[in-house]
Amino acid sequence: MTNFFTRRFFAALLGTTLMLPMPAFSETISVTDVLGRTVDVPKKSERILLGFYYEDTFAVGGPDVYDRVVGISRDAWEGWRSLQWDAYVEAVPRIAEIADIGEVDAGTFSLEAALATQPDVAIFAAWQHDALGDAISRIEAAGVPVVILDYNAQEVDKHVASTLALGAILGEEERAQTLADTYAKAYADVLARVAQAETQPRVYVELGRKGADEVDNSYGNTMWGKLVASAGGQNIAEGQVAKWGPLSPEYVLAQNPEVVFLAGSGWRSRDKAVIMGPGVEKELTHDRMQPYLGRPGWDQLDAVAANEIHALYHGGARTLYDFAFFQYIAKTLHPELFEDVDPQANLDAFFETYMPIQFSGTYMTQLK
Repeated sequence: MTNFFTRRFFAALLGTTLMLPMPAFSETISVTDVLGRTVDVPKKSERILLGFYYEDTFAVGGPDVYDRVVGISRDAWEGWRSLQWDAYVEAVPRIAEIADIGEVDAGTFSLEAALATQPDVAIFAAWQHDALGDAISRIEAAGVPVVILDYNAQEVDKHVASTLALGAILGEEERAQTLADTYAKAYADVLARVAQAETQPRVYVELGRKGADEVDNSYGNTMWGKLVASAGGQNIAEGQVAKWGPLSPEYVLAQNPEVVFLAGSGWRSRDKAVIMGPGVEKELTHDRMQPYLGRPGWDQLDAVAANEIHALYHGGARTLYDFAFFQYIAKTLHPELFEDVDPQANLDAFFETYMPIQFSGTYMTQLK
């Protein structure tokens, strides 16, 4: 990846930095990002380059925050979370007009396009920082401070640090502190309850992107796998895949999971995928889940016998509202400890309070 940028964009960077004057900052503040770096940014950034974490930016910055965003990695939003993209564009049409800087994972990210937006601050996810390599230092060399966030790690400290950094950049410190405190409190409550659990159910998670005919990714000690383990479940993928990757059907049958979670999303042009997200009716999600029960040997799984086949919205992982999925997972595994917790109601309240779209659709469900 580094060689790709070195070969293709070094000359572009030199030309761009000479031709495009970067904004002059009259007053700055210091922000600490998730890498522990202290970064000086404008006191209130007005030209923001945003690589990822689009919903979290709405949650912290409010409904008008995208008036200040000049560049996004569009495919990481529209391509990966198509129905989510549609819902937010309907609510805030300007999003569709923001300059596209390309997508890091696909190798289409353009340093020239990013600098052409003349940002006064650039915000990237930690995984984007790692993939971009020395392109980050080139952005900084062009006079643009870079702040790194990380909601992917599914670690409370990083969620909190990311939220507070975002709040400082957007001039919404109080709102960010409230969000961070809410998240940390909800997470701590789950951990306290799970500490009383006497069992550790076996759990299998699979991304529902390809449908039942093909085995898709499961998750090790990251994302859904991390939440399962923290919620008091025995994640059968841990130790089998480093971050994510498919498990063999034979291994899954041998482990005989007691609970199965399928991760669905609002993908376009995937007629077998588990579809979930904004505006999706529960019946459609269930129709897409049903074929998994017909996989060879699944009729013998403890999870199928106990009707413990669930689906979670994959687009909600790595967000400020993933605490609701954490509650759902924990309540599924240990219902007796969470009788007074309503994850769906908590998710509804989050959207009503912080998001520019009215909550609707299917984000968590059980197939019966």
